Amino acid sequence: MRISSRRLGVYAVALAFAIVMNFILPRLMPGSPVDAMVAQLGPRATPAAVEAIKARFGAVDQPMLWQFVDYVKGLATLDLGVSVKYYPQTVVQVLGRSTLWTVFLVTTAIIFSLCVGVVLGAISAWRRGGRFDTIVSPLSVIMISVPPVIVALTTLFVFAVSLRWFPVGYAYDPNLDPAFDFTFIGSVFAHAILPVLTLSPFLIGEFQTTMRSSMISVLGEDYVTMARAKGLSHLTVMFGYGARNAMLPVLTNLALMLGAVFGGSIVTEIVFNYPGLGLTLYTASIARDYPVIQGQLLLMTLATLGANFLVDIIYGLVDPRLREAV
Repeated sequence: MRISSRRLGVYAVALAFAIVMNFILPRLMPGSPVDAMVAQLGPRATPAAVEAIKARFGAVDQPMLWQFVDYVKGLATLDLGVSVKYYPQTVVQVLGRSTLWTVFLVTTAIIFSLCVGVVLGAISAWRRGGRFDTIVSPLSVIMISVPPVIVALTTLFVFAVSLRWFPVGYAYDPNLDPAFDFTFIGSVFAHAILPVLTLSPFLIGEFQTTMRSSMISVLGEDYVTMARAKGLSHLTVMFGYGARNAMLPVLTNLALMLGAVFGGSIVTEIVFNYPGLGLTLYTASIARDYPVIQGQLLLMTLATLGANFLVDIIYGLVDPRLREAV
């Protein structure tokens, strides 16, 4: 699959802009990593300790241009620095631990929501104007409109605090030691149910709306009419001919929604105290942990750009008409 140089140039410019903004935004915040680390020491912040901290994180006192040069050098060598809050752990270690939980949470929510949303959208389009469509389609608009924080707080209060059906927070039972056994894995999935259900309404609504619109257009194509004329079953026509060819806009929408999904995961992880990238970003922002903030924002940018790049490739493979355009 060939990607045009113009398209690659767009990705390169987007990445360069993200790197610059990723460097500037944390430094617009009041305070500095050195001040935060000195405050953590409290009475132990002797002059010698302060000087040692400045020697380790003294780059924040340099001119912005030199800070940016050092920052780019670090990116080129995959050296994202050392965390302020979790010192002496490196940023790679901190983000590596958090990324696993966020990837698990977001992937599970996307797979679940994609299956539900596509099926609901296909049935809504097939029965357009019917009772099913008049209920599901407005409900999808409502699910898209409700802020994630409202969904998170509601599910936490109803299902965890009031009914006590699910754990209140964390990624697994703190009394368990991580191990590859049914007890630990069951605890992980039990603690992930509410966060997944919190992320899912927005995704299901988006997938259902996109799938419905795309499916309505596909159902008017000649090959669908021919399939119906052959006497094929409704399920075969609906999913084998209609839904399969209506999936491309859904894939595009998924790539475009990744930013919103990460934003929702931040709120969700904070509410449920889930140890993913969202909670890490929140704690790093409070601690003025510039290296972790920069590393995470860059990781989220790369994930979004990578998803769009992957969708471009999938588009060309699935639809040959788009290969030359990509």
